[in-house]
Amino acid sequence: MLIDTHIHLDAAEFDADRGQAIDFARASGVAGFVVPAVERANFDAVRGIAAMNADVCFALGIHPMYVMPARMDDIEVLDECLGEGGAVAVGEIGLDHFVPGIDHARQLEFFVAQLELARRHGLPVILHVRRAIDPILKQLRRIGVAGGIAHAFNGSRQQADALIGLGFKLGFGGTMSFSGSTRIRELAATLPLDAIVLETDAPDIPPEWARGQRNEPANLSRYASILAELRRVPVEEIIAATGRNAIEVLRWQPGKAGAQAVGV
Repeated sequence: MLIDTHIHLDAAEFDADRGQAIDFARASGVAGFVVPAVERANFDAVRGIAAMNADVCFALGIHPMYVMPARMDDIEVLDECLGEGGAVAVGEIGLDHFVPGIDHARQLEFFVAQLELARRHGLPVILHVRRAIDPILKQLRRIGVAGGIAHAFNGSRQQADALIGLGFKLGFGGTMSFSGSTRIRELAATLPLDAIVLETDAPDIPPEWARGQRNEPANLSRYASILAELRRVPVEEIIAATGRNAIEVLRWQPGKAGAQAVGV
């Protein structure tokens, strides 16, 4: 089962043709989509898309790049929304030490608060980990959560092993398509297959063949082929394994509503 574990279907870039983009992805073999929120303002949007599509699930969280305008009572709203059920994870949350001008202390405050919510609600987390894997690992070791997915993983093998040891799967996508991304391609080729999930991050992170264009949900099938080539295994093995990994960590299967719909 081909599952896109990270896609922003609610993004404005899809407003003109959202349904067509989803249908095209389905036609290419994509069987499930995980749509994480990035701020309180789009909680309803991601829930609405999931409500209309049995192959779409949602996560709720406040992205580190959105913490500056956020208020701490947004955490209370998030807690209430998680209590209503349906979310498969808390996300997209984490730390971003790459983008200038974002208060690192404020990012950390929101990240810790959301990890504590994930622990309280028994949910995995979807992590944004740009140039901040070690401080994220520090908090994950301190605040145990039910695993999750490290979205767009771009760290070292040692950091990868640490995340895997904490129950995380690592997300790989369009970056694998660039021949110059040697470290990412090496990790994709050599990490245990049961630790890998696929993602597009559409409309962001377009692949090599679509530089400067909107990333499409349908690209996921080509990412599966790239991963198969890197690992020198049949693409069917990649699809089966990465889909199984996504279902295991999120406890959700396309066509079944809500978190913990599948027993693992």
